[in-house]
Amino acid sequence: MNKAEKTAVVEGLKATFDQSAGVILMDFDRISVPDITEFRDKIRESGSGYKVVKNTLALIASEDTVVSQMAEHFNGPTGVAYTESDPVALAKVLKGFLKDHPGLKFKGGVVEGQLLSPDEIKELAEMASRDELLSKVLFLLNAPLTNFATAIQSPIRNLAVVLNQLGEKKEEN
Repeated sequence: MNKAEKTAVVEGLKATFDQSAGVILMDFDRISVPDITEFRDKIRESGSGYKVVKNTLALIASEDTVVSQMAEHFNGPTGVAYTESDPVALAKVLKGFLKDHPGLKFKGGVVEGQLLSPDEIKELAEMASRDELLSKVLFLLNAPLTNFATAIQSPIRNLAVVLNQLGEKKEEN
């Protein structure tokens, strides 16, 4: 790799680190090419990305970014999983894939500027995703309004039922 190619790689990684809401470093020792291809596909499906990086270039790219907190983890084979939107969804995909592929391991991560250990990344994967949390909030906001509308309608509905029953009695007589 010549100097121009290295510079392009560093600039691309730096842009990725700057734009990402979550970056998780992976150790991918003892994993086959078809498995890593499947891994990349699953990550892409979640709206995230994955790159295998050269540690020296990644260290240079991480300078002046939140990823620089993980400098000690840039050793050995290193893959970088990143997302611009939902770190929880990315962590879920990664953890799900780790169950069947013990050759992959978490090295560490940074989510929203917070440094995470491998165990904390596993805990992050247990959280509800952003979409799930938003739907729960909307449900909680909607429930009182639905109950209020039902309460307002019940006297009118009860009056209609009583009038209907009176009408039926008159028809019988």
